[in-house]
Amino acid sequence: MGNDSIKEVIDSTLEKTFEGDTVAMQAKEVIDTIREKSLTSWLGDVVHEYVVPFGIKLVVAIVVFIIGIWVIRLLKKLIKGALERHKVDVTLALFLNNLASILLNFVLVIAIVSILGIDTSSLVALLASAGLAIGMALSGTLQNFAGGVIIMLFKPYRVGDFIEAQGQMGTVKEIQIFNTIVLTTDNKTVYLPNGGLATGILTNYSKQGTRRVDWTFSIAYGDDYDKAKALIIRLCDEDERIMKEPAVFVELTKLNSSSVDIVVRAWSKSEDYWGVFFSMNEKVYKSFPKEGLNIPFPQMDVHVVDSKSPS
Repeated sequence: MGNDSIKEVIDSTLEKTFEGDTVAMQAKEVIDTIREKSLTSWLGDVVHEYVVPFGIKLVVAIVVFIIGIWVIRLLKKLIKGALERHKVDVTLALFLNNLASILLNFVLVIAIVSILGIDTSSLVALLASAGLAIGMALSGTLQNFAGGVIIMLFKPYRVGDFIEAQGQMGTVKEIQIFNTIVLTTDNKTVYLPNGGLATGILTNYSKQGTRRVDWTFSIAYGDDYDKAKALIIRLCDEDERIMKEPAVFVELTKLNSSSVDIVVRAWSKSEDYWGVFFSMNEKVYKSFPKEGLNIPFPQMDVHVVDSKSPS
């Protein structure tokens, strides 16, 4: 039996075997096509349909990669220069520069993968889902990070300022990305989360160059009020730390149950506040008795009535 006869028998057998089976018939057609084409023709088709298009995409991807790296370096220099011109904190500037580098490189990788013909929708969706999960798990930490960025950008306080926030009061020693380190007046180190500092109420006692010092001094009923007022004004004038402008304010504020209260308001430099406050308390306490002025304390008069019991 010749080769042609063998081929006819094989074809006849395949047709009978795959008759009525669409998939099988398609497979037979593929087999026939491969058998009819020579190896050279087949390789030529493969090169023309797959290798050449992919080679073009690969070249384009390499060019985009080279240009992208150059653009990323240029953008990083521009961002660094802008942060330096605005005198952004060194820690924050370094973090923002690294963050920008990561984001730009990620965009470049996505672009190259897309050029190569790979579907990026699934990859982007996966990364978005992972980012959402991580964000939910680290919500508190991310809030503190965002607060640190806001604090470093808008600077509601600086290192060395005396602040009060979240029930704590002290001097700022260091501002970090997630926390602010505060040294209290009794030498305790407190770590305050930046999230609360950025969104909550914060008092910065060092923001202004001057502060008002308030006192309330009391004299007894019957004492000379004008004499007490003149003495307080003289004591304020003798203290060089107390500013002449605005002038010292001394007025009678309240007729209390056991005392006549005098309110005193004076201005000083922020760094002299506590020294002025404590010093004036001491001076008034020592000076009032010398001038015949009594510092009252709560009193109660008790009247005893002697009455005879009924017989």
